[in-house]
Amino acid sequence: MAKVRGAVVVDTDVCKGCNLCVVACPTQTLALNRNVNNKGYHYSYMENPDNCTGCTNCSAVCPDSCITVYRVKAVS
Repeated sequence: MAKVRGAVVVDTDVCKGCNLCVVACPTQTLALNRNVNNKGYHYSYMENPDNCTGCTNCSAVCPDSCITVYRVKAVS
């Protein structure tokens, strides 16, 4: 079976830093950024991008639909 790598793209202007995606991530890929967006919220970002498997748990729990997950087959 081919290994799958993922990439999470967060719309930082919409993210309100609810932390649900960080908790839902089974590989500890996501974290809240120390910086804030235009609304003053600490937004989510990929702290450990090499851990991402593209499982889409983060996207499924996001109440504002500001997360897009991409999957790519990793080349060995």
